[in-house]
Amino acid sequence: MNVRAFFQAATVEDISSPYNSIHLKVFYPAQISGSELERNSGIVPADSQWSAFPVVILFSGINCGSEVYQWLAIKLAQRGLVVVTFSWIAENFPGVVGLTPGVDLKMLAPSMYGKGPTASALPTLLRTLERLQVEGILAGLLDLDKIILGGHSAGGRVAIESADPRFFSQVVAAFAYGAHTAANVKLGYEAATILSLPDSLPLLLIGGTCDGVIANSSPNYGVSWEQPTTPIIRTFQEAIAGGRGDSYLLLLEGANHFSVASPFDYTTSRAFLDFPATQPEEQLRDLIAHTIGLFIDAHVRDQTTALEGLHQMLVSKNSLIALFDCK
Repeated sequence: MNVRAFFQAATVEDISSPYNSIHLKVFYPAQISGSELERNSGIVPADSQWSAFPVVILFSGINCGSEVYQWLAIKLAQRGLVVVTFSWIAENFPGVVGLTPGVDLKMLAPSMYGKGPTASALPTLLRTLERLQVEGILAGLLDLDKIILGGHSAGGRVAIESADPRFFSQVVAAFAYGAHTAANVKLGYEAATILSLPDSLPLLLIGGTCDGVIANSSPNYGVSWEQPTTPIIRTFQEAIAGGRGDSYLLLLEGANHFSVASPFDYTTSRAFLDFPATQPEEQLRDLIAHTIGLFIDAHVRDQTTALEGLHQMLVSKNSLIALFDCK
């Protein structure tokens, strides 16, 4: 399948210039036509036989360029999905400017947590999708009742915290890599607190056994984690009740915090905290994309074969899988 992408820009309401602009890259299944317009402009029509397209919104880690997730966006678009990555330069924390997934710090406070989304970019992104549904390459081809939130690190956290139909009725599932809901003690929480998740939609948590960023960030949570995966495991165990059979935990043997990012830019973010990956990273990425694809096909598209594939992964022996669980 051919995958193409185009760019969009959007303005974030109630944010002062110059930090009120989000730049999007929208990946979609394409149908090469050979038309004059296509040759002269590079505008390629969507392959409408795959529509209506569910939409995946990918939230990056802090100071991680969206281009490091392009490999995943392409693999998901090849499955017949539209995938949105975005770049937003703003204040991650007061006085600290950088690339941000959009973290609404006030919604992380003890008095506010769970009362609204923590993904501050999401309303703007959803409004942009509504516009794309009525104009341009994807007009009339999007399934805006099937929005999947996904992300990495802080971006993964806001994705899973904001996947609640009380906040956004069109969001139907969420996934995250290298993310958990441990509460920062600087916000006033007790040490080692795990915050609850909405627990109303299908959820996939993925982590790596060599995640040095999580391991070395433990003082933020007033604790020293037993293993790099401890807060991810605790999030799966404590933040959701489960019982529907659509919540999953996948731990990858030998993967680190940035195994999901390729090619990674070591001049930004906190790669210096990470541990070396001990397994071939291309194989790890293939498994990440395959599992996310099966998860979406099974629980958003209701494909029986995909659900069977997930169940098979639960019992199969794979040297790259340290743990795969479902509840």
